[in-house]
Amino acid sequence: MVTVAILALQGAFIEHEHVLDRLGVDRFEIRQRSDLERPFDALIIPGGESTVIGKLLKDLGILSPLRDRIEKGLPVFGTCAGLIVLSKNVIGGVPSLATMDITVKRNAYGRQLGSFYTEDGFDGIGKIPMTFIRAPYIDSVGKDVEVLSEVDGRIVAARQGKQLVTAFHPELTEDLSVHRYFLEEVAGLRI
Repeated sequence: MVTVAILALQGAFIEHEHVLDRLGVDRFEIRQRSDLERPFDALIIPGGESTVIGKLLKDLGILSPLRDRIEKGLPVFGTCAGLIVLSKNVIGGVPSLATMDITVKRNAYGRQLGSFYTEDGFDGIGKIPMTFIRAPYIDSVGKDVEVLSEVDGRIVAARQGKQLVTAFHPELTEDLSVHRYFLEEVAGLRI
């Protein structure tokens, strides 16, 4: 049985839980350092406030052990704030886990009123629904990073090894394809 941990310190983690339930994947929440002792095959870092998530990771003693596991190959999927938390460089913010060789621009689309919905292409999946809420975008990528999606010329999804990030919230639509892509293609798990 595949088990996915969801970082549940702050943000939209419950929506990811609902998606995993629909996919028939076992899951649990990481809320404190001791939760890292439970076995899991992959990790999701949800949207929310990246600065708050980064501070809580540090304050709870989760930052270093989680970074070590990601650097050793733990599959991880970051959405919106999760993308920022995984980024090595943050325009308008401070790096946190800093495991993915990307530069991200925080709140790139403006405040809450700048939120929007669109449908666009995603390499390996096709056209999918995308919900952007105070979203970042990826300003640049390192040589080992694969760009998976662009909207209006801005990078909104990328992959580096077993790390996947999206500037949008696939958990806020009925479409399960991005989570399935993460589990099957990025993490190499059978669901």
